[in-house]
Amino acid sequence: MLKWLLAGPVLLLGIAWGSAALWFDGPSARPLAGLLSAAFALASLGVLLAARSFRIGIAGSAALFLGVLLWWSAIDPSNERAWQPDVARAASAVFDGDLVTIQNVRNFDYRTESDYTERWEERVYDLSKLRGADLFLSYWGSPMIAHTIVSWEFEDGPPLAISIETRKEQGETYSAVLGFFRQFELYYVVADEHDLVGLRTNHRGEDVYLYRLSTPKDVAQAILRDYLEEVNRLVAEPRWYNALTHNCTTTIRRHAQHVAPGNPWSWKILVNGYIDEMGYSRGTIDTSLPFEELRKRSNITQAAKAADRDPSFSARIREGLPGERK
Repeated sequence: MLKWLLAGPVLLLGIAWGSAALWFDGPSARPLAGLLSAAFALASLGVLLAARSFRIGIAGSAALFLGVLLWWSAIDPSNERAWQPDVARAASAVFDGDLVTIQNVRNFDYRTESDYTERWEERVYDLSKLRGADLFLSYWGSPMIAHTIVSWEFEDGPPLAISIETRKEQGETYSAVLGFFRQFELYYVVADEHDLVGLRTNHRGEDVYLYRLSTPKDVAQAILRDYLEEVNRLVAEPRWYNALTHNCTTTIRRHAQHVAPGNPWSWKILVNGYIDEMGYSRGTIDTSLPFEELRKRSNITQAAKAADRDPSFSARIREGLPGERK
């Protein structure tokens, strides 16, 4: 009995995941997907209940789960779909020493979230002129969860912001549940801050916070290179988004670890609404003020609304921001 009490939750979780994978990622014909999902669940439970021994039951259930996992792992992502206009073009970067030319930098002019004028730009950045990196946290509901965006500030040009998101097809909407399965390709929105931040504050009604990172310039430069190299890889080899392993925050950490490994894992990376608290405790954001005061002054929502469509949008949202760079 003790064996079943210990193994039962894990087995049931595996059966639930396998059934959901077959339902969401299985055949496009819903009746067939539903049939396969139900058949997997019933077969897995049947093996467990009818087996002559605990070990045989576990082995049979594991074999069925492994079969679904192998099938699921073989589902290929694609760059060739009927994409929504705001993710229709993939960015790419060409390096020439410290100069990087980026194609398809998104800089849309939004009238509403769904009504906009498309602008896809080519921009050239001099990485030797990079001043540092900043972190945006955007909240749309629960204080436990936020969307994270990293932006790089330059001496001689506008900041470059990159948001790691899902690449949605026409007619698709994001679902936190579907994000755990193979429903959305991974997409790097390489964009102007007015696009990424203004869209959230002015048209989606989100609350946005901006924190200056204490990352040394050479490390910030290396992380940006790592980002852009991944942007190029995705053009040739698309990857799946995953709400647990490849989301907006875990992927930021992966880039940082490539360049400067060592920061330990924290549960706040998953419950990322508290990632500013983690950054404060580790000294990766400004610590000259008490945290609550820093957080209050880092809320740039009203500043972004006031600066809407202003060419100096990025400068205005940084006015009075703690930790000003020299």
